Order: sequence, then C-alpha cells, then structure tokens
Amino acid sequence: MSERQRVNESSEPRVVVVTGGSRGLGAGIVESYLASGDLVATCSRSSTAEVEAWVSQHPDRFLFQRADLSVADDAKAFVDAVIERWGRVDVLVNNAGVARDGILAMATDEDIDLVVDLNIKGTLYMSRLVSRRMLARRSGSIVNISSIVGRSGYRGLGVYSATKAALDGLTRSMARELGSRGITVNGIAPGYLRTEMSHGLDGGQLDQIVRRTPSGRLGEPDDIARVCQFLTDPRNTYLTGQVLVVDGGLTS
Repeated sequence: MSERQRVNESSEPRVVVVTGGSRGLGAGIVESYLASGDLVATCSRSSTAEVEAWVSQHPDRFLFQRADLSVADDAKAFVDAVIERWGRVDVLVNNAGVARDGILAMATDEDIDLVVDLNIKGTLYMSRLVSRRMLARRSGSIVNISSIVGRSGYRGLGVYSATKAALDGLTRSMARELGSRGITVNGIAPGYLRTEMSHGLDGGQLDQIVRRTPSGRLGEPDDIARVCQFLTDPRNTYLTGQVLVVDGGLTS
C-alpha cells in the first residue's frame, strides 16, 4: 500500500474537480484521483466511453456534467452541482482547453474566440467560482494546466501560446491572492503527450520530437497526473506560485 493510499484511508476523501476530463490528459488526471479514493467531478461538452465507465464503476464517487465552460452560466451550474452533491471543493484542476493550428495572419475570428474563450475565460470563471468557496474554508489547491508552448512559442500556435502564457500569469497572481488563506496555486506545463492533442502531427514530426527529448519518448497522461497529485497533496502547504515544466527535458 502506498503512502498516499494510507493517508487517504485515514482521512476524509477529497472533492476534486477536473475540467475537460472526458478524454486525453484530463481523463488521465480523473483516473488518477479516482484511484486515490477521491470524489471526482468533471465536465466537458459531450460524454465519452471513459465517462460512461466511471459513472458505472464509481456511482458514489464520480460526477459528470455536460458544460461549455466558456459560458459563465454553464461553469456556475457545474460548480453548483458539485456543491449540491458533496458540499465543497478541495482541489481544482483547470485542464479544459482547445487548440487551433495555423499562423496568426490566417486565423479566423471564430478560431480566436473559441481558443481564448475556453482556455482563458473558462479558467477564469472556474477559478473565481471555486476560489470563493476555498476562501471561506481557508484551504484548497488549484492547478492550472498550461503548456511548454506558452513558454517557448511555436509556429502555427500563436493564439494557443498566448492563452497558455496567460494561465502562467494567472497562476502567479492567484498564488499571491490566496496564499494567506491556506490555498496553493500552481501550474503544470506539459510537453508533447501521447494524446489526441498530438494526433495532428505526422510520424516524422513525432519522431523528431522524440529524438530531441532527453527522456526519449512522448509524455503520457499519467506523467502529468502524478505531478498533479504531488502539487495537490494535503501536505503541500508551501510550494505555490510555480509552473512545473514536465516535458522529458525537451526545453532544458
């Protein structure tokens, strides 16, 4: 039995909210918290086979709600549903995001609005709603999932890069605002992961990324989920305001 399992068995399960948890990285993070014995809620615009499996396997510990987090009312309805069921939120992982490839000069208004509204506004809405409740309880952990793209910039991902860089700034600001109330706020900047977000790259591009990565492979959702668990561990009361790069050494 792991130390984390012993801690969770001797204490009340945490209420964990993971946005965009129906597939890919988000699904990996949801699975990790469910495996730790936590109560987990997630949302997305549509359900998936993974979501249906969790509903069946963990009826008392899992909550799913369809929501478009770029719409403030949807974000509020989702948080209200979590509070109605479990009464609080201990951990928020802002994972929901979308990307549109293409150089900025050719980007449409619709593409810009889609990426900015979900990646930035959706995160702001959720952070505002949840942090209010954490402030009242004087405890909690928030993790914002950004990207190495927001730190280094990549051709064809200007809008996406801008939104992820914005999340890093939000992480630092919120850490300052909430730290005195016992709330930690950190970020994770993943590198290239083996999820649907990398499916737009051809085999040659993926091989080049792997060759340039000291770890010699693409990342897996579980690589990020483990860091998320570390940052939101109840024993972490001092590490805050940081964005941890998890990219196998690609940007080192």
